[in-house]
Amino acid sequence: MHGVTGRMGMNQHLIRSVLAIKEQGGVALKDGSFLVPDIIIVGRNAEKVEALAKRHGVERWTDDLDAALANPDDTLFFDAASTKLRPALLRKAIDAGKDVYCEKPVSESLEEAVEIAKYAKEKGVKNGIVHDKLDLPGLAKLKRLRDSGFFGRILNVKGDFGYWVFEGDWMPAQRPSWNYRAADGGGIISDMLCHWRYVLDNVVAPVKSVSCLGATHIPERWDEIDQAYEATADDAAYATFELEGGIVAQINSSWCTRVRRDDLVTFQIDGTHGSAVAGLHKCWSQHRVNTPKPVWNPDQPQTMNFFEDWEEVPDNQVFDNGFKVQWEQFLRHVVEDGPWNYTLVEGAKGVQLAEAGCQSWEERRWIDLPELEI
Repeated sequence: MHGVTGRMGMNQHLIRSVLAIKEQGGVALKDGSFLVPDIIIVGRNAEKVEALAKRHGVERWTDDLDAALANPDDTLFFDAASTKLRPALLRKAIDAGKDVYCEKPVSESLEEAVEIAKYAKEKGVKNGIVHDKLDLPGLAKLKRLRDSGFFGRILNVKGDFGYWVFEGDWMPAQRPSWNYRAADGGGIISDMLCHWRYVLDNVVAPVKSVSCLGATHIPERWDEIDQAYEATADDAAYATFELEGGIVAQINSSWCTRVRRDDLVTFQIDGTHGSAVAGLHKCWSQHRVNTPKPVWNPDQPQTMNFFEDWEEVPDNQVFDNGFKVQWEQFLRHVVEDGPWNYTLVEGAKGVQLAEAGCQSWEERRWIDLPELEI
């Protein structure tokens, strides 16, 4: 596991996924046995890596990636470090005969993303990219409603993501400073549109084209050592997508907005037979027979409480941590060829949408998404 000293890699992948899998006794396989992952933490800063390993009872750690990759007993390489370095790291791991699993984006450019996906395919290694939001309870319930035909013909999707990220001067920022420097790979378009690609493709319908406007609303921020710096990356994106079947999706992504909604991200699907809106965990639906009939009258205060006309969709199952669920799926795929659709090809599709979003912003026009040849 490479790059897990960072917040996401440590919390979601190391602690809540792989260590949690070990603590539960492993992943159940078809033959009744259990697969228990044997972790080695790898990173450039030996002091940080050692401290992390000791803190969580991980026996093996190193700051020598080449030596770790040379060990034939370690058959899977995972990366959650810098996007800039990821394609080269994945190639090195593939050359060492490892199966590979990584965070997104898989690269900063579509060309690199396609190349590494092709390389993994040519070398015949199992490969995957994290698609964490698909196993969130809220989105799982939305997909359940779609699969059941609840919506009828889907008309549109409205998504709203984001929150206020403090500038870092009078209140410490809750995101790392590199997120706001273009030269370091920052920007909300490259960060979030790769997520919206797999969410829309799998929960609603495949994305066919995009129109996107980015913005850098906060031009100056303060870094981790209280030094002011110029924010050169986009901190907001306003995107419209055309999906298969003529469905229109609109998703606003912003680190410069204050939340007055059910969750940090919400998705609403409207169809001819019903609508539903979901956050990370909760989902509410409204069928056409339960739809109220408001009348527009700006001269009178609104007396209808529109929140009361929605019914919460029940869990009906136990939802585990989404990252952990995907780790279990991928591990089964590696050892017994279990089903797995989220290869590096899907990662390349996410980069394709992010790149198209940037192109749309620059050229102020719609960009079509052709099929990738991989």
